[in-house]
Amino acid sequence: MAKSSENELPHKCFGWAAKDSSGILSPFHFSRRENGPNDVAIKILFCGVCHSDVHSVKNDWGFTTYPVVPGHEIVGIVTKTGENVKKFKVGDRVGVGVIVESCKECDICQQDLECYCSKLVFTYNSPYYDGTRTQGGFSDFVVVHERFVLQFPDNLPLDAGAPLLCAGITVYSPMIYYGMTEPGKLMGVAGLGGLGHVAVKFAKAFGLKVTVISNSPNKESDAIERLGADSFILSTDTATLKAAIRTMDYIIDTIPSDHSLNSLLSLLKPNGKLITVGLLNKPLELTTFPLVMGRKLIGGSTLGGLKETQDMLDFCGKHSIVADIELIKIDQINTAIERIVNSDVKYRFVVDVANSLSTTS
Repeated sequence: MAKSSENELPHKCFGWAAKDSSGILSPFHFSRRENGPNDVAIKILFCGVCHSDVHSVKNDWGFTTYPVVPGHEIVGIVTKTGENVKKFKVGDRVGVGVIVESCKECDICQQDLECYCSKLVFTYNSPYYDGTRTQGGFSDFVVVHERFVLQFPDNLPLDAGAPLLCAGITVYSPMIYYGMTEPGKLMGVAGLGGLGHVAVKFAKAFGLKVTVISNSPNKESDAIERLGADSFILSTDTATLKAAIRTMDYIIDTIPSDHSLNSLLSLLKPNGKLITVGLLNKPLELTTFPLVMGRKLIGGSTLGGLKETQDMLDFCGKHSIVADIELIKIDQINTAIERIVNSDVKYRFVVDVANSLSTTS
């Protein structure tokens, strides 16, 4: 796609970037395009720290181009709108998630499933249509086509709401698509981290019973007392696992590390659904016997389109759902990344960009 006139004048921007596969972030100056007629300029106030950010800065997936400014759970305030922008005005509370562009014309985009477009552009570490590369939300501002900007509910705090733009939609979308919302049904949530804890909140809002499945015994009290889960299974406890065989209607698997699907499948009733949303480097272990004999379904999902993401935010506004966060300054980001690797966060780091970025420039 040819470079358009809306991308002519670059703006100086400041953020924190990883320069190599060490994954260590440091101050970085770069440029963003000027606002075009369909663009929205956003002053970034907060940005969540996703496990995908960790994989990206360390090049765990093998396709990072350095330097890279991570961050795709962006919330802030509109500072400028293009002449064709209809949905937003200066001062609006808005969010930007994992993608910032798609072709807008293919069948997938016409179905409001931009996240599955073959020409999608990610918020960072992605080639943009004008030949530049995108950079993420650990920076002072961002310019985005209005289609990929989201209205943020007035009753939700922006800091704790930021992770909804990735963690939230990543678990909400499969629950909607695979019909895992029927009140009274039992959902297992495998993994109680950034995604899993939001999945528990969504499931309870839909009226489901929830069992958290985790290999961390110290998360039991959090799961039940803090998040409202109905029960807890320690995945290393063979007796407890055996007692739970064929008890669950659905399982959403948020575990971000290598694990077997066989034990999770055994927990499903016949016709049960196991949906995985983690992005792993290695194949998952699976034998077909429990899959076939129970007529069970294994599926996958990533994000959601922009319409569905807005529906999710509106749902969160209605039910007052936000993430449990630890707010940090930008100069604490490298420590935060190592703590994420060690599963030492409850349950999402969020960078206070506006109040800490300027002090490191």
